[in-house]
Amino acid sequence: MTTTLPSTSAPTPTGGFHGWRIVGFAAVALAMTAPGQTVAVSAFVDPLIADLGISRSAISTAYLIGTLTGAAALPAVGRLVDRYGVRRCMLVIGVVFGAVLVALSVVSGIVGLTAGFVGIRMAGQGALGLAATTVTAHWFRRRRGIALGVVSAVGAAGISLAPLLLERLIAVHGWRTAWLVEGLAVWAVVIPVAVFGIRNRPEDVGQRVDGGDGDARFDGGALADLSHRVALRTPYFWVLSASVATSGMLTTAVAFHQISLLTERGLTAAAAAANFLPQTIAGIAATLLVGALIDRTSPRVVLPAAMVGLTVALAWATRAGPGWSALGFGVALGAASSAIRTVEAALTPRLFGLGHLGAIRGTVTAVNVGSTAFGPVLFAVGHDITGSYTQALLIGSTLPLAVGVAAILAPLPGSERRSRRRRPRDTFPN
Repeated sequence: MTTTLPSTSAPTPTGGFHGWRIVGFAAVALAMTAPGQTVAVSAFVDPLIADLGISRSAISTAYLIGTLTGAAALPAVGRLVDRYGVRRCMLVIGVVFGAVLVALSVVSGIVGLTAGFVGIRMAGQGALGLAATTVTAHWFRRRRGIALGVVSAVGAAGISLAPLLLERLIAVHGWRTAWLVEGLAVWAVVIPVAVFGIRNRPEDVGQRVDGGDGDARFDGGALADLSHRVALRTPYFWVLSASVATSGMLTTAVAFHQISLLTERGLTAAAAAANFLPQTIAGIAATLLVGALIDRTSPRVVLPAAMVGLTVALAWATRAGPGWSALGFGVALGAASSAIRTVEAALTPRLFGLGHLGAIRGTVTAVNVGSTAFGPVLFAVGHDITGSYTQALLIGSTLPLAVGVAAILAPLPGSERRSRRRRPRDTFPN
């Protein structure tokens, strides 16, 4: 175990080995949320229908229940992260996540499947992702956006590989073996990362946050940590929550129905499925770019820009056709959705501080995960009523635009406004 340097030694900033080592471990942990993500679960749907005799609507309902129930637990998970630290919590999350996946390999009916969906949505998509991004925020301040951008980009790349690997594994060995392998993989990767890789704060290894105490460029802009209760009374908290909820709901809806949506626009099923590739590549690029920009940019600029990007992508989907048009839609959608997630992850600690970050981001994550349960259903209903996705896309495109306007008009937390007035023009924002 790494020992803390003596108190007589001056702490060093986290721009070197230890800070970026944490980024690497956090990125691996984020990639390991893949078994709880919709793109991975979708590979199991048809085999489950065939083997268990469960209808598609029943599985969809089970997934909705699992998503909403798992989301409801995330604020409590966030409070536990604040109390016990990311390292201990990630260890428990890894044990639980792996156990649920192993249990899913022997499921025999809708009740067990629903319980499994609760577990993988709570522990996988929610809790493990929350822990990975929270520990990164604790280790960086001046370069927080860049660090979170790297974590998100590497994590997204890992998640995007899951459907390809799972499809082959299921085809050769069956869905039960695939879930068993996923569970063993989570245990083999997440548990060692938590025990040997993660350290809760720079002080654990005798370092200090870059841009923290002792850095004159940032001492004057330090934020007071807001409590969870106070943060919930801040208008900009709900702007951030609305941004990820809107993005989560709409992008999940598009992903869930993407094959149907794009084949209606003239693409083949293979071309429609291949559109996930430019979305992933654009998302990784946007994550890195926004991560670098957000350290230097006001929330008044970066969040509205990301929301306008999502509006453009959804409107583009109504006109997408074979060729470059469909490619442009994929690039716009992937870039916008990834940018919004990166903005929230970086702005939440910047605006509300680190003291109660787990609880605050736990609530934001719960809103985000919960929103993903409704998008596919709403788009399906809209399609049944109108015969196409056009109306659902156009109505949906107004939502991020409204959030972008709110991001411009809503007052920032007082500490952020004061720090921006004091900050010299040649320094980065907090």
